[in-house]
Amino acid sequence: MAEDKKEKKAPAKKKPATTKKTAARNANVKMIRVTQIGSPIGRKPDQRATLVGLGLNKMHRTRELEDTPSVRGMISKVSHLLKVEDAA
Repeated sequence: MAEDKKEKKAPAKKKPATTKKTAARNANVKMIRVTQIGSPIGRKPDQRATLVGLGLNKMHRTRELEDTPSVRGMISKVSHLLKVEDAA
């Protein structure tokens, strides 16, 4: 019967939201501002999923994103639904 009892484990410690690495990386990363200006209604499902991946799912929502090749690829896929600006 003693074998059936499960040992209690201490809860895992959460990491802080920003570490030294991410703080240093974010200090000199170029950012872009993306605003959704077109509706995903009637679009293909992959375009809708791309908007959600960018953090946009309603009209006139704005997000500031890192200017990386992967983000630029997503933007080019749905560029007809977005307005892109440099974040100053």
